[in-house]
Amino acid sequence: MDSRIVQFISALRARGVRISLAESVDAFKAVEEMGVNDRNSFRVALRASLVKESDDLPVFDELFPIFFTANEPPRMFNPSEELTPSEARMIADALRQFTDKLRKALEKMLEGRPLTPEELNDLAQHINFEAMADPQYQEWLSKRMEQAMQFDEVKKALEELAQMLAQMGMDQQRLEQLMQMMEANAGAMQEQMRQYAGQRIAEKLSEQEQRHRADALYNRPFESLSDEDMLILRKEVNRLAAALRTRLALRLKRARTGQLDVKATLRANLKHGNVPIELRHRNHTLKPKIVVLCDLSTSMRHVSEMMLSFLYAIQDQISKTHAFAYIDHLEYISEFFHGSEPQAAVTTILKKMPSGHYNTDFGFSLENFTREYMDMVDRRTTFIVVGDGRNNYNQPNIELFKEVVRRSRNSIWLNPEAMTLWGRGDSDMLKYAPLVNRVFQVSNLSQLHEAVDHMLLGGG
Repeated sequence: MDSRIVQFISALRARGVRISLAESVDAFKAVEEMGVNDRNSFRVALRASLVKESDDLPVFDELFPIFFTANEPPRMFNPSEELTPSEARMIADALRQFTDKLRKALEKMLEGRPLTPEELNDLAQHINFEAMADPQYQEWLSKRMEQAMQFDEVKKALEELAQMLAQMGMDQQRLEQLMQMMEANAGAMQEQMRQYAGQRIAEKLSEQEQRHRADALYNRPFESLSDEDMLILRKEVNRLAAALRTRLALRLKRARTGQLDVKATLRANLKHGNVPIELRHRNHTLKPKIVVLCDLSTSMRHVSEMMLSFLYAIQDQISKTHAFAYIDHLEYISEFFHGSEPQAAVTTILKKMPSGHYNTDFGFSLENFTREYMDMVDRRTTFIVVGDGRNNYNQPNIELFKEVVRRSRNSIWLNPEAMTLWGRGDSDMLKYAPLVNRVFQVSNLSQLHEAVDHMLLGGG
């Protein structure tokens, strides 16, 4: 318990609560006096010792349940102990109809076995807990673990199991009792994953005392960001864009003289008997011309807003930017950015494409683009798509995409989804990806900044 209290104090400090060494000692004395058996008394002892300002109370109340939850898993039932031999045979026959993974999950619920620490660690291995060490993401992280376990499929399998057993003739009352206990065990597993997420968050919070919050946001997935997080990252985008603009301007200045143009030099010096007194250089114009198509559906909105913010923050170093937004159709949006901050511009654009559940259709939007705006693409154009490549099983219009890529100087796709999800469900990404010069995964600000930096300074 002492080490847990130390971690808790470190996390409070990381969130801006000022706690001196003497106050930490007072907290341990108070806990020793009040004990830990009564949860409310324990909480009051810590709060009275550590919190001096009323503004810090919300932080304390937010972190306390994360650090001091029950260590044991939720209670689970073992309905298999009450099964008759006939019922056990029915269930065994029914379970054989499921895949190995689903069968094992159903057997755990039937036997009342909680997830082991190894199983929890396996579910969490692809989740970056360090980048999301904040209590507000506990539910989001536990949902990610449920997805890794394919929990929705497990619950559907539970319903199918009930139907099978009913068809096999199991007594209705016994069947209902069995299902109630298995559903309760499913809920206990969900609570176990939620507690695990909370414990991992607590561990990471205690390690972040010296880390600034903005640094942690760099690697946090866009889809998990709160409104407060987005405010912080918008400021970071402006800072990063300012540094990028300076580098672009310096590169342009250095490259203006270009390489020595031998033919032009000889022509210019004919009057001097071909003695090269006046040197001529090729004039290199590095400012790119950009056409960008941004998916503004709910899952892509933050990524597209950040990308547009980058482009318009460095607009003086870009020859021309033509920006488009799409969900189920295409809209030309460059005009909204003249004299406006990107966030305000995106807000205006969303009035034309309000929030809601849309059937994203990049293929149809691509058809809109090639019919009305194809003349914007030429040998100077860098063509950029910001999207997840999902068409909701509509036509992907690959041939139209090939034509746009063929006409452009450079083609780039920015996708927040992991490559393991490409081609799954309604994703056509595996069809688009081979056609462009470069694909970047941009699930967070760090990756997006790296992609923009590479596009404009790394030669695409």
